[in-house]
Amino acid sequence: MKKKVFVATALVIAMAASLMGCKASDKQNADGVKSIRFASWDNSKDLEEQQKLVDKFNEAHKDIKVTLEAYGSDFDTKIAAGMGSKDAPDVMYMWNYPAYYEGLEPLDSYIEKEGQTYKDNFYETLWSYNKMGDTIYGIPVGFTTHVLYYNKDIFDAAGVAYPTAEWTFKELADAAKKLTDTSKNITGFGFKRVPDPYDFEMYLWSNGTALSDDKGNLKDYVNSDASVQVLSTFQNMEKEGIAVATDKDGTDEMLAGKIAMYINGSWPISSFNDAKLNYGVVQIPMFKEGSPSVSILSSSGLAMSKDSKNKDAAWEFIKYWTSEDLNKARIQYELPVLKSVVQSESIESDAIKGVFYSMLQQSEGYTPTSFKTQEWSEISDALSTAFERIFNSTVYDDPKTVLDEVAEQ
Repeated sequence: MKKKVFVATALVIAMAASLMGCKASDKQNADGVKSIRFASWDNSKDLEEQQKLVDKFNEAHKDIKVTLEAYGSDFDTKIAAGMGSKDAPDVMYMWNYPAYYEGLEPLDSYIEKEGQTYKDNFYETLWSYNKMGDTIYGIPVGFTTHVLYYNKDIFDAAGVAYPTAEWTFKELADAAKKLTDTSKNITGFGFKRVPDPYDFEMYLWSNGTALSDDKGNLKDYVNSDASVQVLSTFQNMEKEGIAVATDKDGTDEMLAGKIAMYINGSWPISSFNDAKLNYGVVQIPMFKEGSPSVSILSSSGLAMSKDSKNKDAAWEFIKYWTSEDLNKARIQYELPVLKSVVQSESIESDAIKGVFYSMLQQSEGYTPTSFKTQEWSEISDALSTAFERIFNSTVYDDPKTVLDEVAEQ
């Protein structure tokens, strides 16, 4: 699953269209076998597993041949170029719907034919991250919410009680003070110095605001009192020395025992388990008592090119790739998106993974600003610069002043 990072693609698509012209992407062989292409952003071990699953589909469907195409770090460039030349893969992983939806096939009619039970087996929150407006363009494949990770050994050594689902950020700060031990180079809490603006919006939601209104307008939202309070909370913890702003996401510091707590998605679980880190997770603290604990989603879906000539075959493969069997096949490295699999595998009762599903269900109804505006790339850049000014310890610019400037851009 690819973490959401939004890129501007319209120019790339337009250039590809002018340079390459139109080309049919799908072919039917003389023997009646329909060929479809499946684009993945994965590589190495994950790609090997994907190829095995593609081979399994091909063996069971003699009238369809799926070819796996590994795009890796060139995924966005190749997808944009393919759409511009009308030669996009028939099926592709997708996350950046705002950039690509015009080149994708609407899937509502396909879903409707499968019946309501089919749709209801996916968590409702996931559908909102795989659509634009009211139109669904992707079938959920993977996701992660965010949770608070904590090092149990550091808590035990300091005699501090573990975090609970009732924590506010004030209680997090109080605990961070007790956990910080300069003699051992341990800091109570860690966060990325320049956090992903897409991710950071979840803290604003928890404090009753957002980066923008429903139309993507920033003014009076990104610079609201509630938004300023969120940024000030993080900055003040850093100023007090009870939080450290890290260059990366903080996983290295957690593994090294240098921070007691940080917030992240499900990505580090395998690393923590391999390192035998004594850790726990709990939902993200609320900004004030009674406010919601909310998480952004990093999600991926499987989408179909609107230019595919073998759409029925492409849909058959999409159903296979998002089926119960494949949800289970990917369970070691991806959180299942089907309720039936989560229930049959008792994942919701898992002390670690279960918390991600609690956050998933609590986060329904929130729409990221990146889905509301075509100017997200510029907004994201402006916010990254703002975060650098606010959280850089050599600057510590006033959050209100900086956010007012962002709102006027």
